[in-house]
Amino acid sequence: MAAPRSAYSWDLVINRVGDKLFIDKRPDCSTDYTTCMETANDFGDEDKESVNHPFRLMQEATYINQAFSQQVLSKTEKPVEFDNPRGPFVSADDEVPAPVSYRYRTFTLGKAPKDSSDEDKRVTVLCRCELDGVMKGKQEEDLFLRLYAMNELDAKATAGVDWRQKLDSQRGAVLATELKNNSNKLARWTLQAMLAGADLIKLGYVSRVNPKIADKHVLLATGVYKPHELAPLINLNVANSWGILKAIVDLCLQLEEGKYLLLKDPNKPVVRFYSVPTNAFDEPDEPEALPQEDEGYDPRD
Repeated sequence: MAAPRSAYSWDLVINRVGDKLFIDKRPDCSTDYTTCMETANDFGDEDKESVNHPFRLMQEATYINQAFSQQVLSKTEKPVEFDNPRGPFVSADDEVPAPVSYRYRTFTLGKAPKDSSDEDKRVTVLCRCELDGVMKGKQEEDLFLRLYAMNELDAKATAGVDWRQKLDSQRGAVLATELKNNSNKLARWTLQAMLAGADLIKLGYVSRVNPKIADKHVLLATGVYKPHELAPLINLNVANSWGILKAIVDLCLQLEEGKYLLLKDPNKPVVRFYSVPTNAFDEPDEPEALPQEDEGYDPRD
């Protein structure tokens, strides 16, 4: 839904089975990482050992988000549980479930039918969303949260605003700089919160202790926004985002049954469809262990 803002390549796996579509991602793919400085001009280091290499920046941003989401949660309050407290990815052997709540929501795409023949033009989408926490509102009601962290690398190198000096007095300028350098990330976060039905987004402002060291950070401040109020601030057209999803779904429903890869071109602002085998990207089975020498195995055979 935020595809027009993306600069890096990404892909989705699409399975068409009958009149149903299953849109998922590959295991351990780039969409598992939080991007950093994706839409910035002339930033990054091609040296793979540099702390500012694009992939290392993604690793750093992903780690910061995971750490921030756990740091701001209360360790003493009793967690709010949904109908299934263990979640869909927890096995019987896992003692502690993942610190995130999965929420399944349905959306209907397309205009309301004028007659029975228009009913086929509507599409129902079932989406698995995530919630990170709950906080009490003014009336002691539960407000669902999404937790995200933006990270400052080097104010001089990014030609941005020094967070330590301007964060309190010029919060809008900091957000504007982040919009310039991380437009796709902010749009994705806002849309994820909207899909999950989150009431609030809590943003953390995290900075490196030393611009040349990527494993030590300090949390400078936090800010709370409502998703529908944050969208205009980052120039996000939510209706257009739904239109993108509807267009992709309509294209996929025109394909024959099978498995496809939707790939964002790494050099052009276009996406492409590729037909792939039905067993592509499946996790391989564990290889069988080779017999030992005492079992009659001769390595020379």
